[in-house]
Amino acid sequence: MANKDQLYQYNNQQRWKVFLFLFAALIAAASLFYTNYLVKSLSRSERTKAEVWAMSTRSIVTMPDVDDQFISFVYAVRDSLSIPAIITDDKENIIFWRGLDPTKTNIKEHKDSAESQKLEYDPVYFEKQLAAMKRNHPPIALHLETGEKWSVYYMDSDALRQLRIFPYLQLSLIAIFLVIAYTVFNAIKKSEQNLVWVGMAKEAAHQLGTPISSLMGWLELVRAKFDAEDDSILNEMERDVKRLEIVADRFSKIGSVPTLTNHVVYQVVQDFVQYFRIRTSEKITFEILGDKTVEAKLNVQLFDWIIENLLKNAVNAIESEGKITINIVDNIAKEEIFIDISDTGKGIPKSNFDSIFQPGFTTRKRGWGLGLSLTKRMVDYHQGQIFVKESELGKGTTFRIILKSNLRYEPTQV
Repeated sequence: MANKDQLYQYNNQQRWKVFLFLFAALIAAASLFYTNYLVKSLSRSERTKAEVWAMSTRSIVTMPDVDDQFISFVYAVRDSLSIPAIITDDKENIIFWRGLDPTKTNIKEHKDSAESQKLEYDPVYFEKQLAAMKRNHPPIALHLETGEKWSVYYMDSDALRQLRIFPYLQLSLIAIFLVIAYTVFNAIKKSEQNLVWVGMAKEAAHQLGTPISSLMGWLELVRAKFDAEDDSILNEMERDVKRLEIVADRFSKIGSVPTLTNHVVYQVVQDFVQYFRIRTSEKITFEILGDKTVEAKLNVQLFDWIIENLLKNAVNAIESEGKITINIVDNIAKEEIFIDISDTGKGIPKSNFDSIFQPGFTTRKRGWGLGLSLTKRMVDYHQGQIFVKESELGKGTTFRIILKSNLRYEPTQV
């Protein structure tokens, strides 16, 4: 029941994450939709203003004899336009403009010309502005009574351009804030969880100390009473009690900095397998292959725990009869050691390759789903990696541990 409840809680947390992500996506979509609506409304308004400006400019040019008061009104309407605009004739010659850089346009007097004044402009600047306006909006066509056709080009106002990019800027800032908040929240949560784990582990080690000491004493009394110094059964019992001492010592060291020293990997693995195999079904065989000389910096007690958890998982996966193979490979080119632990068990679905290392995840009817989570953490203490190298349903699984072989290790708190 315990593991089912934990699996339910884990799945429930995943659903909440998906729900929150969808809710955030909905807010983002609503924000973009509303901003797009405002942009379209403002764009229509600016086009109307551009049309009014164009018509007022045409009125000034084509109706020179109108009443001065009306002309003043038309000028006021024309000058009210605040967006950049250009009017060209049917030969793409620029006739009028509005809202452009005044340093690029001027009026000069020409004494040697029939005209007293002439409007001049920077051709390169106007060419770029006209090209930008053509890309920005389709032109407004003006048909004159003379048969000429003018084209009015205009550009979005600064307010409209800023409004177009504002939602993306806003959502980016919100996303950055949420990522930072999520990271900080996770860090605080993990820190609190670590404190709970450390407290529980040290208390478990303390509680185990007294009965383990008593068991050692009782074994000595049994040997003395029955004169059984070399009894094989009592010797194995003593090995198990010493194993309990090692387990208690592991828990007592959680929260402290583990000491890593050079060890021959093959020898450490072989010592543990010899202890483990006689406590496993005779139908399961063990084989250790690979380099027998390569060394790595290890904390033997923690590394034994890694191998123990992986072997127990392999035994549970085999269920009845099968084989467990441990292959140690020295990858000299990358200064790494590969430790592949393979079994002939039932295999793992690919969809669970990453999930199996998460706390509380288990496919067994009984269990807490903590073994592989602790294993990954202890591999991290050795500054290594662990992952499912390959697995096939009904044929078996291979876990790979990667350790550095020739690097100096910085101590990490357990």
